[in-house]
Amino acid sequence: MGTYRISDATWSAFGDPSRRAIIECLAERPQSVRELADQLPISRPAVSQHLKALKVAGLVTDRPVGTKRIYRLNATAVGALRDQLDTYWSRALSAYKDAVEQPEGDKQ
Repeated sequence: MGTYRISDATWSAFGDPSRRAIIECLAERPQSVRELADQLPISRPAVSQHLKALKVAGLVTDRPVGTKRIYRLNATAVGALRDQLDTYWSRALSAYKDAVEQPEGDKQ
């Protein structure tokens, strides 16, 4: 299996509160545009626009079911984001540990 590439668009998708709300809803279960719009204070066309941006960012996938499309989180993309955040967190903790354990005379 290849490595998932996280783009700026992937991170930028989280900058909009409506997109974060859609991601939260899809974390519960796959849903249609109508189901998402029923839960959110935005219109169905707005939900569709946000889903398009999330799809371009690689965070959601969709599949046709009858006359509607069902959207779900892309587990690979979400996992890659989590891995990247874990890396950042580990580096920050390591740097903090190094700073705390640095001898008193060496601190600036």
